[in-house]
Amino acid sequence: MSSEWRKSSFSGPDSNCVELRKAEDGHILMRDSKDPDGPRLAFTKAEMAAFVQGVKAGEFDDLA
Repeated sequence: MSSEWRKSSFSGPDSNCVELRKAEDGHILMRDSKDPDGPRLAFTKAEMAAFVQGVKAGEFDDLA
């Protein structure tokens, strides 16, 4: 089952963010909100979980 694209509630009104949704095959898809018809990245649930853990741990804070 697929779902709707979602973005962070912390995103600004100018849509400078990424959006995520679950694909029918279980992968998590990511796209650029400014280019909704552009390329998408696909991640497994394990890959996305590792990324989220890294974000929560502050491993990417220097990039923002």
